[in-house]
Order: sequence, then C-alpha cells, then structure tokens
Amino acid sequence: MSTCKKARAESTSVVSSDRLSSLPPEIKGDILSRLNVEEAVRTSTLSSTWRDAWTNMPKIFLRDGNFARTKFVTLVDMVLSLHKGTVEKFDISGSKPYHDEFGRWMLMLSRRSPRSIIIELKSGPGYRIPSCLFSIGDLENLHLQNCIISLPRVFQGFKRLTRLRLNNFSSTDMDIQNLVSFCPALRSLRLTYFEGINHLTVQAPKLKLLYVIGDVEINLDAPNLEVALLMHHKAIAPHSDPIALHKESYVKQLLGSLSDIKSFAISGFLLRYLSKGCILTKLPALFARLENIYLAICFLDQRQFLAACSLFQNAPNLKRLDVVPMQSHSSNTWDQDQARIKEFTVQVQLDHLVTASVQGFRGLDCEVDFVAKLLSWAPALEELKIEWKGKTECSMVLAKLLALPRVSPRAKVIVTF
Repeated sequence: MSTCKKARAESTSVVSSDRLSSLPPEIKGDILSRLNVEEAVRTSTLSSTWRDAWTNMPKIFLRDGNFARTKFVTLVDMVLSLHKGTVEKFDISGSKPYHDEFGRWMLMLSRRSPRSIIIELKSGPGYRIPSCLFSIGDLENLHLQNCIISLPRVFQGFKRLTRLRLNNFSSTDMDIQNLVSFCPALRSLRLTYFEGINHLTVQAPKLKLLYVIGDVEINLDAPNLEVALLMHHKAIAPHSDPIALHKESYVKQLLGSLSDIKSFAISGFLLRYLSKGCILTKLPALFARLENIYLAICFLDQRQFLAACSLFQNAPNLKRLDVVPMQSHSSNTWDQDQARIKEFTVQVQLDHLVTASVQGFRGLDCEVDFVAKLLSWAPALEELKIEWKGKTECSMVLAKLLALPRVSPRAKVIVTF
C-alpha cells in the first residue's frame, strides 16, 4: 500500500472511531441493548468512552445458557448492582436453580423500577415472588413462570400494567382476583397451568384478550373482551356428570359474558357443559361479532358435536374455523346405537365462513363425516386444510374426502402430511 493510501485509511479509521466514541450515552445504551449482557459488557474494552456504556443500556437480557452457575450468578449481581440508567425491560431465563439468589436479585431490580419484567427460571420448585416486586408502580408488562404468587398485605396495584402472563404457578382465588382487579389498565391476561385456584374472578374493564388453561370456574366481568381462549388441561373422568360438577347457570353466565368477542378458543369440556340431557340449540347469547373459532373437540361424543353446532348457529358472521379432533377417554362415549354424525339432520348455515382447517386428522369415520357436514354448510368456503396424522393407509380416505360434495364452487380441499 502506498504511503498516501495508508495515511487515508488510518485517517478514516480514526474518524470512525471518534464518531463511535462521541455518541451520546443513550444512543450507546440503545445499541448495547440489542446484545445480550455478556456481549455488551465486552464492549467496555473498545475505548475509555465505552467502558461504562453498558451500565446505561435500557434493556437487559440474561440467559444462563452455557454459563457455569457461579459465573452466571456473578454476572447478574454485577449487572443489577452497577447499572446506572433507566431499565425499560428486564428479561432473565435459566435452566439452573437460583433460589438462594432470587430474593436479592428481585430487591435490586425493584429499585430500578423497570417497565417490563420477564422471569423464566424453570429449574426446581416455584420461586416465591417477594413483596418488593409488587411495589413497582411503573410496571407495564409482567411475565412470570414457575412461581408462587402471594400478595403482600398492602398492595396498591399496578396502575399502568397492560399485560400480565403467569405460567406454571400457584396462588389462591383471592390473591389472583385482587391482582387482576388492581390492574385497571390491563388489556391482556394469560393464566396457564396453575394450582390452588378453583374460582377465577376476572374484573377488568379494559381487557381485550383472555387466555386460560386450567381446571377452574370463571366469573367474568370484561365488557371490552375480544379474544378468549378457555381450555381444560385435564380430562374429565368418563363417569363424571358435567351438570353435577358445574351448574348449567354457570355456563349460561360465562357464555353471556362473552357475547362481544371476536375470537373464541374452546375445548371439549366446555362443549360438554353446553348440553347434558338436552341440547341448548339457542345459547344464552348471540355472538354477532365472533369471526374466529378454535375448537378442540371429541367427535366420538355426540354431545360435543351437537353443542358445537349450537355454537356455530349462534355465530352468524363466522369467517374462520380451526378444529383439532381429540381422542376419547372413554371406550363407550359413542354407543353403537347412537347416530353417526352424517345421520344427524341438524342444519347449520355458515354463510360467511371462508377458511377452515382440521389439524391432527386421523381418517376416522366421524372426522370424515364432520368434513362432509362442513362442506355442505359453507357456501362461501374457499379453502379447507386437512393435516393428516393417521397411521393407516390414507389413499382410500383421501379419495373419499376429495369426492365429498361441496356447496361452495370455490372450495378447495388441501391435505398436508
């Protein structure tokens, strides 16, 4: 390289270095927040101006990954004790136990008043959430996993919290009711796989999304709810009588409170509640805004099929339907003297249904019968996707599916493997 070219290259390098070094602290913090904490700390070796830049990064992501446990503990302690700026988001996850350090970490974190907290420490028994975390007044997003929720005696609530997600946790009816009701700005609530909660009362005037997977009775007061997913993660024993477990009035109250939703996910347990002895062909509410339904259903149970028909009849603007066939937990759920799906004369008009899917299709007669009914009910249907999961020869079943008559001339049946 000539002397002139070398000089110009060195000059350009110096200018670039000066530009990086002269960036404001908040810009450096924003750049570093796009890295994980370990990489951000390493930038302190770039120059003297970058030495403490990582202590102002607004977003902190901590993953124990390949770290030895002691080194990860040291890293978290250093980050929480030396950080100087505002923490917008704190996100920590790990597969090793940190129960001895957890209380100390939460105390240091609460002094930073973050707006978003995500804690996914999955190893060992549940982490008891200390009272200091419930004192963070500026919190807008809270996601906790593998934890124990016990509210302090004095709880002022999270006035700005809009998203609450709790997974694999334990608590009580009263603590969860108070936690939700003291979050007046809450828009998204996800509660999955929990213990200690039998009756869930949700009072949330601004709630838009409700996602619940668990064995719980729900009392709902959410006038602005648009999306609801209600799933039972344990099978009801075959001899159990749904009406004996829960009164019909509960089902009517729950469905009545969901009348304005746009998307609804429902599992077979609630479908069984809808009909026992007689079919509720007219549900307690007309779902005039409902456009999307996700249905986990056992087609071997005629009560579930007929209850699903009731739901379809009361959703006149349904546009999308996703169905997951569930296996029966009883060998005699559908007796031989009971009518097959194709023999039912019930008529459902799905005038606005455009797309539908059947996931986990095994080629059973009851599944084929349901597809036939769907194709005969939907005059505007454009696409029906079937995800094949059967273990037997599929050629005969596929031929039967493709030969089914369709009321919509545009309907395409697409089978994927």
